Amino acid sequence: MPLSRRGINFCIRRGNISAGNDILRITFLLCSMKVKLSPTDWIRLGILASVFIVGITASYYILKPPPKLPIYNPSELDRRLVSEELQRVGINHKVLPFKLVNQFGDTITEANVEGKIYIADFFFTVCPDICKDMAVQKRRIQEELMEEDFTILSHSVTPVMDSVPVMKAYGELQGAVEGKWHLLTGDKKHIYDLARKSYFAIFDGGGKGDEADFIHTENFILVDPDKRIRGFYDGTSAEDVDRLIEDYFILKKEYPY
Repeated sequence: MPLSRRGINFCIRRGNISAGNDILRITFLLCSMKVKLSPTDWIRLGILASVFIVGITASYYILKPPPKLPIYNPSELDRRLVSEELQRVGINHKVLPFKLVNQFGDTITEANVEGKIYIADFFFTVCPDICKDMAVQKRRIQEELMEEDFTILSHSVTPVMDSVPVMKAYGELQGAVEGKWHLLTGDKKHIYDLARKSYFAIFDGGGKGDEADFIHTENFILVDPDKRIRGFYDGTSAEDVDRLIEDYFILKKEYPY
């Protein structure tokens, strides 16, 4: 039975129009019937349409889940990054305990990053190519996150050459802030095991961290306060580092303390 103007007015007054489809159907019906409504009737229809649109928009933002970073485990990564002994590990991978020395001669362990979000990378002080670009981006990160409880751990892949005095001079040259950006040296095998078995920073070529072994990578690895890997980034790319900084703030929301 066609809906009369009186019936439409009744629905509007009683608030029986409860969905956007109802509004659209009635609007279409009004147009097809060439029903002439009073200005008040059109205002009521406009209000109903506005309330519906605002409600749907608000519901979208309220119900939309917040973005969340993935948790990376060895079994989910490119197998070339993971030593054979870890390739089947699908849950609960965490960065191994470590003990190294920074540019000030201070011992740095996992306790120094307890409860912190941090990034790890691998470099050497006389690197002629990618390390220079990486240093530029690490300065950016340090500056952007200076007021945050955030740390950079830069591991030397030539620790015999990169002694504490060498690292201190390099840190001064790069503007590394004490407590924010640690330049780490120490036992070579220990550092290489961290790169291969904790951070999966490089393709695993089966090296043993001995004198003949050498690794070189542009990767920055984002680690959460639970020592889990949450992101990989090209440390020579300003665009990728922009993403890293954005991801830091996404990750921070998981740890509001």
